[in-house]
Formats: sequence, structure tokens, C-alpha cells
Amino acid sequence: MTLGTGGFLNPGETIKQLNIAKGMQVVDFGCGAGYFVIPMAKMVFEQGKVYALDVLDSALESVRSKAKIEGLFNIVVRRCNLEVLNSSGLDNNSMDLILLSNILFQSDNKPGIIKEAVRVLKKSGELAIIDWRANQPLGPSKELIVPIENIKKLAEENGLIFKKDILVDKYHWGMIFTK
Repeated sequence: MTLGTGGFLNPGETIKQLNIAKGMQVVDFGCGAGYFVIPMAKMVFEQGKVYALDVLDSALESVRSKAKIEGLFNIVVRRCNLEVLNSSGLDNNSMDLILLSNILFQSDNKPGIIKEAVRVLKKSGELAIIDWRANQPLGPSKELIVPIENIKKLAEENGLIFKKDILVDKYHWGMIFTK
């Protein structure tokens, strides 16, 4: 079963562009209802683990419910404020892949989220960022949209190296960085 996001992002197709493999340690920062968590958990198999982090209890409950329905036991659900350094509860240099999908536009502390991602990302690990494109008829208000150039600069200022763009959909852009 492929979960959708109301007709926009296609999680299954999007994560095929990420280098997810059996046994990896993966985290979805701001996981929401778990649109990416469930397919990623299937890709890392029982040997891997997916951490689903969000500030909203209702979102995390949705992830728990979906994981139970899918029979997935390799998902760790955790409530935290990712704008605060060390709030994820994850060890330094412990994650193979981090996904930030549609959370930066909502944040008042974008540098804090990127710093937390860099802290937990392994050397040579990858950070995938997906967010809303500007000048689209759908999505958040214009004032909330973060220009892609600003995010790229922020990532690079925190020691990440741009690797490639990924295709998401006409409303979103995506980039992968390495540590």
C-alpha cells in the first residue's frame, strides 16, 4: 500500500531517489502522520530502524497506528521540538539518512533544525530536504515559503555538501546533502 499526502507528494516514488538500504538507521524529522515513515521502514527491513519525530502527539499516534496496521516493529516514535539542539534524543553521528519534509517553512528556527540534523548524521550520511516551491497556486502563504537558495546556503554553512536535486512534484523541491 502506498500512502499519499492528499494528491501532492508520492512518498513511495520520492524515497526511491534516496539511498535507503537494508539495515540503515533513518530518521524523519517532523514526520507528521508518517507518510514517509512507513515506506522507509519497509525499505530498511527488520535489521534497520526508522525514527519518527514530531512535536504533535496526534501525528505520532497516527504513525503508531499505521505501523501497527502494517505490522512494522522497526519504528521508534518520539515527541520532540527539533528547533532545540539535542532534543531528538538521538546519539551524535548515529543516522545514515535524515529526511526533512515540509517542516522548514513552518519553523521559526531553521538553523536549529539543521544543526540538530548535522549533529545526529553520520559522516558520509545523507540529509534529504523537501519543501514547498515558491509561486505555486497551492501551499503555504508566500511569506512562509523558504527560497531554495536560502536552504542550500544554510545547509552548506553547517558543513553539509550539496549532492543532488531530487524530483518530487510540481509543488515541492528536493535536495540531498552529505556530511
